[in-house]
Amino acid sequence: MENNFEKSLIELENIIKNLENDEVSLEESIALFEKGIKLSNECRKTLETAENKIITLTDAEGEIVND
Repeated sequence: MENNFEKSLIELENIIKNLENDEVSLEESIALFEKGIKLSNECRKTLETAENKIITLTDAEGEIVND
């Protein structure tokens, strides 16, 4: 999962670079923007899942919960 997250971040960075390029057509910009939104949402969900796992593994004081 982490590998996919890292790949998605790299792809998102590349999309941003392409969008900043004035040579990209309007149609291509829209397609890149849509793909960027999708990748951003996927990354956000991955981070939320990781955060929830950390919360589950720790108690309110930050102590590790032993099962």
